[in-house]
Amino acid sequence: MSANPDQPPRSPATIVIVGAGPRATGLIERLAANAPELHGDSAPFELHLVDPHPPGGGRIWRPDQSPLLWMNSMAEDVTMFTDESVEREGPIRPGPSLAEWAAKVREGEPPGARALPPELAAEAAALTGQSFATRRLQSAYLRWVYERSVAGLPPGTTVHEHRDRAVRVTGPRDGRQQVWLEGWTAPLTADAVVLALGHLDAEPDAEQRALTAFAAEHGLVHLPPEFTADSELSALRPGEPVLVRGLGLAFVDLTVLLTEGRGGRYERGPEGELAYRPSGREPVLYAGSRRGVPYHAKIGYSLSGERPPVPRFFGPAQVDALRSLPGRPDFRRDIWPLIAKELGFAHYHRLFTAHPERTAGEWPAFEEKYAACPPGSPELDALVAAAVPDPADRLDPDALDHPLAGLRFPDHEALQQGLRTHIEADLARRHNPAHSPDLAVFLALLSVYGQLIRLGDIGGWWHGFFSYLASGPPGPRLEQLLALSRAGVVRFLGAETTVTADPLRGVFRASSASVPGHAVEARALVEARLPEPTVDRSRDTLLRSLHRDGAAATPAGLLAVSPADGRILDRAGSPHPRRFALGPHTDARASGAFARPRTNAPAFRQNDATARALLRCLRDLSCRASLTA
Repeated sequence: MSANPDQPPRSPATIVIVGAGPRATGLIERLAANAPELHGDSAPFELHLVDPHPPGGGRIWRPDQSPLLWMNSMAEDVTMFTDESVEREGPIRPGPSLAEWAAKVREGEPPGARALPPELAAEAAALTGQSFATRRLQSAYLRWVYERSVAGLPPGTTVHEHRDRAVRVTGPRDGRQQVWLEGWTAPLTADAVVLALGHLDAEPDAEQRALTAFAAEHGLVHLPPEFTADSELSALRPGEPVLVRGLGLAFVDLTVLLTEGRGGRYERGPEGELAYRPSGREPVLYAGSRRGVPYHAKIGYSLSGERPPVPRFFGPAQVDALRSLPGRPDFRRDIWPLIAKELGFAHYHRLFTAHPERTAGEWPAFEEKYAACPPGSPELDALVAAAVPDPADRLDPDALDHPLAGLRFPDHEALQQGLRTHIEADLARRHNPAHSPDLAVFLALLSVYGQLIRLGDIGGWWHGFFSYLASGPPGPRLEQLLALSRAGVVRFLGAETTVTADPLRGVFRASSASVPGHAVEARALVEARLPEPTVDRSRDTLLRSLHRDGAAATPAGLLAVSPADGRILDRAGSPHPRRFALGPHTDARASGAFARPRTNAPAFRQNDATARALLRCLRDLSCRASLTA
């Protein structure tokens, strides 16, 4: 059909992606992979990326951060590419893990990779699969993935990078969208818009506002929840006590920047014990949390033999049944018993098959009886007790979640020794294959996370439990934490830590259930955690404006999206035909934008589904345009 000479040519179909970090990079990789099938010979399209930070790494993985900050995954466990395990409609496009990419860099490849600065080239040269890379090297890997993905887009596709902030999206449901950028007088016009915003800053809640106001009134320091690399740590003065709430990954970053980052160093003694040599510029960190202990160390060995055959008790069929329940499923009543049974299945499968001398009976008989027991039932507990003689070989999720429950220490020094003993035992266990059921449980946790994204907002407890067991720091970081504890630079507060503002003394006070009657006073308080990714308190103008304009939020404040393809839902539950969202601010948040190979990573599944929906949208628009020409 010939074009109408009186009709102006239609501008190219356009996608705007807000955010240019690893989630956006993964989406572009999937657009490139699926384009030959779904875009074919259609006219080239335009892609706009909007982010103040460099594409590839975005804000969190930007290259200009301290070289002391590491990833918390081994290099062989980090990939941006699909493999045969990923449930997807689109094609597999294999690519190197971080470790494999570094090996190629050493060999003068891969083609198109940017020349690394000397310090990163040296790190890549020394990197092994079991190394924990710096975040700056990961940033270089992500930049390479981004450039490779852009190069794989259909011929003629134009990619525009805007180092700006998007502040609003307007436009009718059935028409082109306008993406307004800060300081621009005219918007970007798009056929489809994707929010891939990553971790966002947030306005403080009522407690944080009160603490900040108290600090201002009394000349104190209060650092609210935020990305640690962006915190103003210079306000924390040498030698002074600092209260810290949180013992997760943000706490690890905090200790690194306030110790090695201020000139301290580690030395290995003749007996092999690590010692910390202070510079004298460090504050004294008094750290506590709900659990009172750091996250579990990363497991330091690989799984040999058969992988746990999960999902088994928490898979697609169980999720379908939960979604069919009237009303929203209750996590503790409806979901958690199934998860606990799934984790137990992986644990005992590994125990029976890899360590049969610690079991009574054969796996097939146990498996049959285990499957027949209702989740969380006394019958299940009795079966495990009879088949696993040593209680230490049984999985107890509640005990894992509350390691200090019921423990009381006579004084603060006894608590320090108790916590060091706990961390030493954790390090030994996480590096000992005799405890390989722990690794089986880790793999089951990944499987469970992948299923949960279909259920939307399930509350915050699960995400904390998952991070505590599966997303802890490298073992060397906990060894350093032990050295800091012995040196008196880090002091543990214990479990159920509470912080109050004392107006009479003009200080913050911290106490815990672990040492009743003991309190620590300080003139500085650090909240060592990321802010909750809620829509109503986000500092992101675009996200807040979408919510004001009708986008739905869950009871926990997450942006509601379709689990099928990430389309943003309105308050009537209808998916927007042209607006999509991926990432931690949505109720389909996955455990990470990159993943361990061969784990059916939910982010990769989501990226593939959203990329295919976007390409179908562009194809349909192209067809309609040709019919009216």
